[in-house]
Amino acid sequence: MWNGVLLSLGGNAIIPSFGSGTFEQQLEVTRSTMKQVAELLKRFPVKLVVTHGNGPIVGNILIRNEAARDSIPPMPLDVCGADSQGGIGYMIQQVLADELKDNGIYRPVASVVTQVVVDSNDSAFGNPTKPIGPYYPSERAKVLAEEKGWTFVEEKDKGHRRTVPSPVPLEIVEKEVVEALMGSGVLPIAVGGGGIPVVRESNGRIRGVEAVIDKDRASALLARELGLDAMVAVTAVDYIYLDFNTPKPRPIRKMTTREAKAYLAEGQFPPGSMEPKVDAAVQFIESGGQEVVVTSPALLTRALTEGQGTHIVPA
Repeated sequence: MWNGVLLSLGGNAIIPSFGSGTFEQQLEVTRSTMKQVAELLKRFPVKLVVTHGNGPIVGNILIRNEAARDSIPPMPLDVCGADSQGGIGYMIQQVLADELKDNGIYRPVASVVTQVVVDSNDSAFGNPTKPIGPYYPSERAKVLAEEKGWTFVEEKDKGHRRTVPSPVPLEIVEKEVVEALMGSGVLPIAVGGGGIPVVRESNGRIRGVEAVIDKDRASALLARELGLDAMVAVTAVDYIYLDFNTPKPRPIRKMTTREAKAYLAEGQFPPGSMEPKVDAAVQFIESGGQEVVVTSPALLTRALTEGQGTHIVPA
């Protein structure tokens, strides 16, 4: 088993596919996932850091912004990201701490509101492609485009949705904080939703920017900066598949980085879904990581004990 692991939780490990997505339902799904994490830590007491997505939670925050815009000033996107990190982190740390105690593991859990540096000259800022938030009628979208300079994409029968940049993550601002927590036995939760995007000014200060960072790429960056051995990505499917949206999808149990790059070049993995996960896995392993596991919440324990899920290894 590895010495240090980054566990990246997709939205389906937190947000229910059933019901209306109430906080109680989110707790139920999160507890099911954290139960497996606690059992694994009992068997393999490794250093662990947890990261997580924030969709559709940050989208709900933006919807609240819009609904209450006449009575409460809307918060900028970076603040909404920080808001989601706090709320989701609170839920994960509470549930995970309970499950650890039930397994006889007395290990503190703490959430870190995490900023991630991006380049202000990143080409993504000139080509916003990430849809976020509510759907707007065309007239409202036109007003927002004129007032705030927002860009929109129209989705048939739904309306217009704001698009924001998705720049490349370069640096985890709170890396030393996460590292110190792990070194003292604390289990940290960090880089929620890909982290809060910030840029460094010429005077060295940082400021938030309106963007969304890909969670998988930010998680891989954190794992590399911490020198961890492995990443485990919990997502919506049991395996990574070839020919995914075809009548005969083919699950991959083991894949080398050389094979992964070939499949990426073929366009085998959907952009905005599995493609960034595989790309982040390749970057992590080529920078010294040993293995990346991709699987569903249901197969998490079996993926790490019986070889289920997809295992990406060095070429």
